Amino acid sequence: MASKPVPKKAVKPTSSSASGKQAASSPAKNHASALADIAKLDQDIVKLLNRRAVATIKLIEASPDRRTAIYDPRSDDDLFAKLEAENLGPLTPRAIRGVFRQILSSVRNQARVQRTVYLGPAYSFSHMAAIERFGESADLIPVNTIPAVFEEVNRGHADFGVVPIENSTDGRIIDTLDMFTRLPLRICGEIQLSIHHNLLGRSPRGEISEVYSKPQALSQCREWISKNMPQARVIEVTSTSTAAQLARDKPGAAAVA
Repeated sequence: MASKPVPKKAVKPTSSSASGKQAASSPAKNHASALADIAKLDQDIVKLLNRRAVATIKLIEASPDRRTAIYDPRSDDDLFAKLEAENLGPLTPRAIRGVFRQILSSVRNQARVQRTVYLGPAYSFSHMAAIERFGESADLIPVNTIPAVFEEVNRGHADFGVVPIENSTDGRIIDTLDMFTRLPLRICGEIQLSIHHNLLGRSPRGEISEVYSKPQALSQCREWISKNMPQARVIEVTSTSTAAQLARDKPGAAAVA
């Protein structure tokens, strides 16, 4: 029985180098795709941030009490608590809070410049607390003493003041409580801040004979210094910045800051 011959299909040769190129191109395509997704997300985030800012400005302008609308600590605390409850990660609650704090700070400063005085100098713990509450866009002014903070607010030179009132090692701050009895000011908000000190010096720990800092910092570190540096004499100065200068310039000196 006769049959027609079946034509044979041409088969192209393959090589391991061709499959290697495809495998190598896959990570590159994934990377490019991820970059495109991030770029689109960034555009959306910027648009949403500005929409949030516009909505906040409208809310302030429509409020019968603009001062309270611009800054209400209880409202802020409620907002942050709600955001923390709704946050599913991977961003931490602190990170989410920081983003929204800067948004609110910028918008409020555009609506009305808020002047806040704090117990300085710059980058002191009171300064960190002021940034935590008011954001970096607020007008933050350092003064030298706790009474000066109260006087600036009482005279109307500042809208708010930030002072320490209590710490977990030494209890309440007497100067702050005393000023509340002298002037008709009240507490309108609370900022809890974790305090971390550092030992600064140019000498090895065993060669340090003097430790300088302000009284509060030395008191908070008293036990550690006694245990780890029994040979060192503790000396009080007016500020941690002064202590740091002494640690830099004086042999055998260190600072708690």
